[in-house]
Amino acid sequence: MPTADYDPKEVAVLQPEVLDQDVAAARAAFLAAADLDALAAAHTAHLGNRSPVALARRELGALPPAARADAGRRVNAALAEVTAAYDERRAELEAARDAHVLNAERVDVTLPTDRRPRGARHPLTLVQERIADVFVAMGWEVAEGPEAEAEWLNFDALNVPAHHPAREEQDTLWLDPPSAGVVLRTQTSPVQVRALLQRGAPCYVVAPGRVYRNDPLDATHSPVFHQVEGLAVDRGLTMGDLRGTLELFARAMFGDDVRTRLRPDHFPFTEPSAEVDLLCWVCHGASAAGGDPCRTCGSEGWVEWGGCGMVHPVVLTSAGIDPTEFTGYAFGMGLERTLMSRHNIAEIRDLVEGDVRLTLGLGLEA
Repeated sequence: MPTADYDPKEVAVLQPEVLDQDVAAARAAFLAAADLDALAAAHTAHLGNRSPVALARRELGALPPAARADAGRRVNAALAEVTAAYDERRAELEAARDAHVLNAERVDVTLPTDRRPRGARHPLTLVQERIADVFVAMGWEVAEGPEAEAEWLNFDALNVPAHHPAREEQDTLWLDPPSAGVVLRTQTSPVQVRALLQRGAPCYVVAPGRVYRNDPLDATHSPVFHQVEGLAVDRGLTMGDLRGTLELFARAMFGDDVRTRLRPDHFPFTEPSAEVDLLCWVCHGASAAGGDPCRTCGSEGWVEWGGCGMVHPVVLTSAGIDPTEFTGYAFGMGLERTLMSRHNIAEIRDLVEGDVRLTLGLGLEA
């Protein structure tokens, strides 16, 4: 126990001159701190649990009550001065830091804005949606189906017999095991059969999607490509209705000055059948008239756009539709060729090789 006549001056760390030295040392350390990290280290040294002022406070318990009050006031005053010095220096360093950040990260609002486009959806997606919009505006529905399709829907229901060349391996990609009768669909026509089975007649649907064929890659062919097929089944439909629909479709996609033609052809699922051609968008038919050779149209002046015709009665019967009461027409076009014609693209490979200058530019135009 401390004695009543204990002299507080005998506790060295509590002497006024020692406390003044501690305050001065703390001020000097805070002023010497060049940044907030250095100031944090100085704070620990002069305001932490092992700092001189903190150790002096611990000695107050050794003093008698009469002396303890006076020494406590001195310690508290020293602590307040050290704290004030720290707060002042911290405010200075934070202000300097904020000023540096504002200067380093300043934005010159007078500079031109960055006009580089941030991105765009793929042109094939956009042209597919554009086509869907055209037919939805005509009152048609958009139908979808699986890409791995049953052989019956891809061939048999479409009047493609087992001996037809289209079933041979060079055209069709079969999924293992072949005995399962599942193929990667060669056209979106199976979606039309599904639509007839689900909706019955009358039926007006358009079916866009990805298809697969074992075709060699060239300027206008690819083993993986996209099609859009349309089907209309109703009472009294004729080839004239088909021609009018194709004309409206072509003008909506290529403009009123587009030139198309129909050529007689044969498809198992339509009778009569025809090919729809577009005037070549690269040579504009000049190569067929003796001009420079054109690899896009093969110097024929026209590029095949798709096939069409009146729905074969066998297809209607397969879907449970009475061919004596209902007639229909169908057509199918390649989306890649549609896009190539819209934008004068000579190579189908340009659409899938990842050149963002082309795909981004077409995406922004669509």
